[in-house]
Amino acid sequence: MEIYRGRRLWIEKGEFSLPNGEKKETIIVHPGDAVVILPRIDDSCLLIRQWRTPIGQYIYEAPAGTMEPGELPIETARRELIEETGMEAEILIPRGYLYTTPGFTDERLWLFEARNLHPSGEYEKDDDEVIEPVTFSVSRIREMIMSGEIVDAKTIGIVYRCMNGDAP
Repeated sequence: MEIYRGRRLWIEKGEFSLPNGEKKETIIVHPGDAVVILPRIDDSCLLIRQWRTPIGQYIYEAPAGTMEPGELPIETARRELIEETGMEAEILIPRGYLYTTPGFTDERLWLFEARNLHPSGEYEKDDDEVIEPVTFSVSRIREMIMSGEIVDAKTIGIVYRCMNGDAP
């Protein structure tokens, strides 16, 4: 049974079957899928410093955004990279996906590594976002993750998924 529908997500409450045949009442949040992009510049990465109202603070995170209906993950990645950083990528490398919190949502985050960046002429942030693009070396990002300065799970996930030798 649908208990809420908004512009971005809907919430369902119902009785669902478990693999053992038992039934359990559960609430599932369906926000739709999203993408996360790790923009690479040599041995550095372009992150964003973004204000997050639910936690009342700025955090460092990888650019990300929600997929529009009918949009492919790679199309969303191209669009969001421009919207959040003002950069375009000649190469977007798919790095799989992650489930955000499968205990209550079916949201998937499609991961992309962006290479060969150049400024876009179409840079226009969403009017509800307070974002500042910032560049950090790979080693500094690793330090920030280990020290707790980067606490955003999707950012930690994309950095980990892109690790290959000395690169994230």
